[in-house]
Amino acid sequence: MVQLRKKMFIKEIITTDQLGQPCDPISRVAALAVFMNPLAGRFSDDLSELFEIGALLGPDLASEAISQLDGAPVSYGKAAIIGVNGDLEQGGAVIHPKLGAPMRAAAGGGEAVIPSNAKLGAPGCAIDLPLGHKDNPWSFDHFDTMTLNIPDAPKPDEIVLCLAYADGGRPIPRCGKGPVKS
Repeated sequence: MVQLRKKMFIKEIITTDQLGQPCDPISRVAALAVFMNPLAGRFSDDLSELFEIGALLGPDLASEAISQLDGAPVSYGKAAIIGVNGDLEQGGAVIHPKLGAPMRAAAGGGEAVIPSNAKLGAPGCAIDLPLGHKDNPWSFDHFDTMTLNIPDAPKPDEIVLCLAYADGGRPIPRCGKGPVKS
């Protein structure tokens, strides 16, 4: 069903903030999968084929990403880059209807909405994958971003599926714990 061209994993281990102030190590891992977009070059009201690709790729990508974290996953996010012969809704179809359940299962649950992003792009284009706490949507400390790209993807008829997990929030967060109630 899915024509997978390649997978790529990116692991970051953060040990200081941007100014060099030491922090407890934070690991973030992104899993990216490049596959042929079966709907490239044509409009379709029925995007179910893409729903199923998200469901099919999600469990393995999620478990492989989490296995590379140094600690337990506390935040997550997902994104898609759609080649220029596709449309934005095709990327949404891969990441929204059926990808969330396997991502949550791999992380041992997750009460919060999984932050997401999708865009059209040429090979090498970068996407900012948003991260948020898996259980607390108001945990400001866990609002973060990973910028991802693959130099040779997506080709015009491909989609790059991206998902990520982190075992901590931003280094040395100081923005507060959430909404202030008056």
